[in-house]
Amino acid sequence: MPSFMSVNKQLIDLSHTIEQGLITYKGLPAPIIRDFLSREQSKAHYAPGTEFQIGKIEMVANTGTYLDSPFHRYEGGKDLSELELTSLADLEGRVLRAKGKDRQIDVDVFDNLELRGKAVLIHTGWSAHWRTDRYFEGHPF
Repeated sequence: MPSFMSVNKQLIDLSHTIEQGLITYKGLPAPIIRDFLSREQSKAHYAPGTEFQIGKIEMVANTGTYLDSPFHRYEGGKDLSELELTSLADLEGRVLRAKGKDRQIDVDVFDNLELRGKAVLIHTGWSAHWRTDRYFEGHPF
């Protein structure tokens, strides 16, 4: 049976909901979420009884929970559109707990682990500060 048909797998969404005014990093603008075309406005453009809404979201790419591609850090790196979907989805995953006395997550957290081809989530516990001012200062890196 193909892996996309597997019944024993569970997908877990770790994303924060993107909403009007959400700040995820100080200095970056919050998303603007509004109608591009409201239901009322659409009535003027289409046949009687036809109405719909078209939303518009304006935001920086680093809004909310997102996936960094190599291009984010390296000029010649692949951007998100160039990454193969098979390298991003339906992967075996590993959770690494990296709580420590220092903010820096050292490379030794990854020692002796086979991570190639796996999704890796580094759990720092910092999510406990989500939606507080503390979230923006002194975070792990």
